[in-house]
Amino acid sequence: MRTTGIVVGTDGTTTSDAAVEWAAREAHRRGLTLRVVHAFDWDWRESRFPVGEHHLDAARRQAEDVVAAAVDRVRRVAPGLTPQTFTLIGPAVPRLLESARGAQLLVLGRRGRGGFTGMLLGSTAQRVATHAPCPVIVIGEQPAPDAPIAAGVDDSPSADLVLETVFGTAADQNCPITVIRACPPALPAWLTTDPPARDDGELDRLEEQLAPWRAKFPDVPVQVALTHDTPPAALIAASHRARLIVVGSHGHGRVSGSLVGSTSLQLLHHAACPVHIARTTPE
Repeated sequence: MRTTGIVVGTDGTTTSDAAVEWAAREAHRRGLTLRVVHAFDWDWRESRFPVGEHHLDAARRQAEDVVAAAVDRVRRVAPGLTPQTFTLIGPAVPRLLESARGAQLLVLGRRGRGGFTGMLLGSTAQRVATHAPCPVIVIGEQPAPDAPIAAGVDDSPSADLVLETVFGTAADQNCPITVIRACPPALPAWLTTDPPARDDGELDRLEEQLAPWRAKFPDVPVQVALTHDTPPAALIAASHRARLIVVGSHGHGRVSGSLVGSTSLQLLHHAACPVHIARTTPE
């Protein structure tokens, strides 16, 4: 399946319903195609029970009902948008990853039907967000629509992609942004000297990073926040005051072979607003 639009995964749960609505509004706003994907794991059922074709037909009908409900939801929130639908047999993770190849964006809910009660991030969302070949938005809590967009920015190579994403999104949505730089002290506060001087230097470096993006998007209001909290703590706190928070797939401390760093993963688990994992959009 090849697409240049938005793909959204659905399983009929509350968070996937929210993901469908978010993806529909975004596709309508950006003039992109929308593909609604639902995977049902028939192989799992068939490997454990002696069943016939009529059971497969029943499972397919149930899956088609999930997709039909998602299409109704799309039409309610984005009239005029006609999504393409795909009801796929197989495990959700590989099917969603296959569906996302060539997409500009993959949207999914934070939790699905599986997993353990009390877990904030489902295993499917975590695995898909970790391995997706395109930018991913994970929908959990729904914040106030008039909140700013936040971004976590360090000085790693992925920072420019985060800034490109957040400035472009803010310009499209006509809203302000908050750029957060977390720089926890290397030493305890009682051992440090002249922290304001170090803060001034860090702010200067951040402003230097922001300068070309401020010039490219002069109408986007920007607030800069420097914090001594750890990056996960700072971004989780910021998510309570944001409509969306944008982070890179990995920053400093990247583990070899990992597509999502520990900060982004903790944010996916605990954020109070949708999380956008910025990645290069396929050509």
